[in-house]
Amino acid sequence: MALYNHLFAKKHGGKWILRIEDTDATRYVPGSVEGIRKSLEWAGLEYDHGPGKEGPQGPYYQSERLDLYKDYAKRLLESGHAYRCFCSMDRLQDVREKLARTGSNATYDRECLHLTEEEVARRVKAGEKSIVRLNGTHLPTRPAGVDLVFGQLKDAHASLATDPVLLKTDLFPTYHLASVVDDHEMGISHVLRGEEWLPSLPLHLDLYAALKLKPPQFAHLPILLNPDGSKMSKRKGDVRVEDYIRRGWEPVSVLNWLALAGWGAKHDPFAEPTPPSSALEFDSGSGSSKKSCSHTHSHEAPDSTAVYSLQELIREFDLTSVTHRNTSLDPMKLEYLNKQHLLRERSTPEGLNAMAERLHDIVKDAFPESPYTSIDMIKRAIILLEGRLTNVKELPIHAYYLFEEPNMESEEATTMQAAFDPQTQDLVLSSVHKALSDLPHPWDENLDLSKVLHGTRKEIEAHTKPFMKTLRHALTGYKDGPSIPDIIRVLGPERALPRLEKQLSTYTSRV
Repeated sequence: MALYNHLFAKKHGGKWILRIEDTDATRYVPGSVEGIRKSLEWAGLEYDHGPGKEGPQGPYYQSERLDLYKDYAKRLLESGHAYRCFCSMDRLQDVREKLARTGSNATYDRECLHLTEEEVARRVKAGEKSIVRLNGTHLPTRPAGVDLVFGQLKDAHASLATDPVLLKTDLFPTYHLASVVDDHEMGISHVLRGEEWLPSLPLHLDLYAALKLKPPQFAHLPILLNPDGSKMSKRKGDVRVEDYIRRGWEPVSVLNWLALAGWGAKHDPFAEPTPPSSALEFDSGSGSSKKSCSHTHSHEAPDSTAVYSLQELIREFDLTSVTHRNTSLDPMKLEYLNKQHLLRERSTPEGLNAMAERLHDIVKDAFPESPYTSIDMIKRAIILLEGRLTNVKELPIHAYYLFEEPNMESEEATTMQAAFDPQTQDLVLSSVHKALSDLPHPWDENLDLSKVLHGTRKEIEAHTKPFMKTLRHALTGYKDGPSIPDIIRVLGPERALPRLEKQLSTYTSRV
């Protein structure tokens, strides 16, 4: 939601607001706001106004705006569009169960709607607790709702609770009242939020009409699913931004992945209504724009693995291409996109240096005793692993032999060793060691090591496969990896030659 609000607002020269909806004490999580802010900062999604960025519409915590909601509730009470309900929780539960047994869709029998003004005043003065409900029998006429994604919507009042609660006994508002009041007071022109709020849109439009306020334009976005089709949920631990940070994914790759997951075929938002694919619970988001969005032109949906920077996403984003379907996030696509973004960053000297600096602490933590963890060595490692890195945290795994001596006791190394012909191994190691030692030191930048190795192999009449496998084993302890000449180039003679010599001595001691 944050990403799509950001894309929409920035594309249309608007601003987007981070509003903390903390009116439900049962769902309060200590530290959650700071977590949201850190996550947005990591992703590069900079909101214009909100916590820490005070603006003219503040405060941005709903718990600090309670007087405002009470004032609007009072307006609704005075106009007859709302009424006080004194029913106990036990009675409300009994009523719901009785109505359900009769097959009724109603959830409340409107017992308190018929109280006289004098009775209400007496009970309030006596200190009886009450809630404020919308008066569903006294609503102004208004046109049916229109959504910027799903188009013209059918009336869905029948799915709403009977006379929904607007203000609770603790004087905290429900989301319905608070969101309507805040969107008006904060000058919100567009609300982009989860599709599960579509069934509530008629109620919100009723509130705008009852308060004689102009509603913003709404765009409801389909929810994200796990690969098994279940809804992704922070409460279940399915998706937390902290996890993506910890795993080393690039922020731009995650944004690219999320944006493309919601893109579908171009469509006309004012055509025949498309039913929403679900009404599951999801956290809402709201955004604002200084000018309305034109739908006279839109782009076709990009390929689901198209590589975009955040600025490119802003330029290409179009609400008319948002899918109507819930989308399953494919982790393989994130891996692919992350790899492509790393290649894109590494392609410029500035990007390569920035990547190496970002990796510096990771490499030093992985190899605390190594003298080979300089920025320069990390840059050389990145270049060596060209196209092999899916995630920056893989570098210490794929290229550990650049930072410390290869582990010849590993299962992979010992398995390789067992398959070698001893005479061939001795001949290859000794011949290559001599060939490299005879080269003028230091090695010239333009030295063609591939040519040196090819000449040595031809000289000893060795087959290419065992020749290269023997060298790879001695230099890395791995059976796969970058080209041998490139590895030797990065290691240099001061590190490559001792490794060949060490394997030679190991061979000699075995014989």
